[in-house]
Amino acid sequence: MPAKLGRLLIASNVISEEQLKEALDLQRRQGGRLGTNLVKLGYITEEKLVAFLSRQYNVPAINLSDYKVDPSLLKLIPVDMARKYPIMPVARVGATLTIAMADPSNVFAVDDVKFRTGYNVEVVVSSESSILNSISTYYVGHGEALIAAKGAAAAQVLQAKDYAVSDLEEIEEDVSSIDEGLGDVEKLDEVVDKALDDVEVVEEKENAEVIRDVAPPVVKLVNGVLINAIKAGASDIHIEPYEKFLRVRQRIDGVMYIVMNLPVKIKAAVTSRLKIMSNLDIAERRLPQDGRIKLRLGKKREIDFRVSVLPCLFGERTVLRLLDKSSLQIDLTKLGFEEGALQDFMDALNKPYGMILVTGPTGSGKTTTLYSALNCLNNPGINIMTVEDPVEYNFLGINQVQVKEDIGLTFAAALRSFLRQDPDVIMVGEIRDFETAEIAVKAALTGHLVLSTLHTNDAPSTISRLLNMGIEPFLVSASVILIMAQRLVRKVCTKCKEEEKVPASALIKIGFSEEEAETVKCYRGKGCPACNGSGYKGRIALYEVMPLKDEIKEQVLEGASADEIKKTAVKLGMKTLRISGITKIKEGTTSLEEVIRVTF
Repeated sequence: MPAKLGRLLIASNVISEEQLKEALDLQRRQGGRLGTNLVKLGYITEEKLVAFLSRQYNVPAINLSDYKVDPSLLKLIPVDMARKYPIMPVARVGATLTIAMADPSNVFAVDDVKFRTGYNVEVVVSSESSILNSISTYYVGHGEALIAAKGAAAAQVLQAKDYAVSDLEEIEEDVSSIDEGLGDVEKLDEVVDKALDDVEVVEEKENAEVIRDVAPPVVKLVNGVLINAIKAGASDIHIEPYEKFLRVRQRIDGVMYIVMNLPVKIKAAVTSRLKIMSNLDIAERRLPQDGRIKLRLGKKREIDFRVSVLPCLFGERTVLRLLDKSSLQIDLTKLGFEEGALQDFMDALNKPYGMILVTGPTGSGKTTTLYSALNCLNNPGINIMTVEDPVEYNFLGINQVQVKEDIGLTFAAALRSFLRQDPDVIMVGEIRDFETAEIAVKAALTGHLVLSTLHTNDAPSTISRLLNMGIEPFLVSASVILIMAQRLVRKVCTKCKEEEKVPASALIKIGFSEEEAETVKCYRGKGCPACNGSGYKGRIALYEVMPLKDEIKEQVLEGASADEIKKTAVKLGMKTLRISGITKIKEGTTSLEEVIRVTF
């Protein structure tokens, strides 16, 4: 950032190259921000610097001495956080908090404020000296100097103490004695206090009850991270230890975002808390462990977290997959199918027997599609059985089996048992080997409807994958009735959607006709609080649906290549993933870059 600001100032003829070098030398010797050092050296005035930053980053400039800050705003941003960046709360209107910053390009500060306050954030720029003066005037005037002192004391305790993961009680006791002075940790208290009233950890170990009742900052921190992920609509939480900090990231709509960086000294306490909640062994630090957390929000909403702990170089890395049944979309008409593709899929589901395969990479929504299909079939007159690894969501009326390979309960073993359980519909979470594929094919040939997934790039190449596994061509052509490939693309945010000018040549290159390229309107999201500045909100699926019609079955028996099968399927009306993406662009649902990102 310093070098970037310096180059911008040089490019605008505000300072010279020599002046920038002097300011950088002073920064290396004494620290501080580049802009502040330029002011100290007399190469630029504070007013001129603020005006430059205002123009450069397109944010308003204000003089803090003209503002009277409401004392209630001081509770939203603690003094140590205000001094760290530096920032000052200025006003609050509805769900939007306005803050004054000396460095409006500091996105980490903005994200930190959003996370800790729960508000949308608007930035104005002011001089660093006026922000620091306001911090001294308002915070000290309202007794916040004590909080700063407590934070400094906490930092000393953390530096002096090196925690062991197994000493959980000692960790919790130390953290509790520090109270809320855990540096970055204590800011979370204000975010989660209200939410914690409605949170209950279900099925914890008995020895964890005391810890939960005490609710020290680390317990609040962990609960706060989980709650924030639910609010943000995240699918995964990553808690990653590095040499000097503990990083927390979330995956939202398939893209990773940094949430916060925590002091490295509390990594043991955070990991131990998560292990207790997921019923894992807190003393085992050398081997990977898997568990599950169940949270209840309010009286009705239950959310499961699938927990994976993996030993890494600087400690144990924890990844949590959020499984929120209330947000699971299992309506086939809302997943993203085009009309013809949906009709082909429904026709296959209504057949009495045969195999339906859904393919795509990890995280492409295959499980959601299968659950939607099972939900469509689920009624008291049908016996539906599934074998999954893991069982992500449970449904009334569907008999679900969890794979446990360590005791011999594999996909193949469960499938063999299913055939003695009088099933009508069988769902296999994934076909991984010849044995599973062989039993699934035989089940499809003996009067059962079998649904499963495979990891292939498109629908036609799934045929080659089955043949490579060792399944005979005549069995493939006789058992498989439909293959469907899918991908997930992010939807353009409807709140900040705007038209995007794309050259006709670029549109033609990805598959638009010349006529369409001249008339089609492309859209993008410019970024707003509703989509956290990403321009995207939510995801929708692209589908490539290939029914195995007689012509394709003949090609399978003749040993045709995937390319030849694809050409035949397209002639018979199959829309490829790219064509499905182009349709979504025409509808204004997604952007050009998203379709290019996920399709060939």
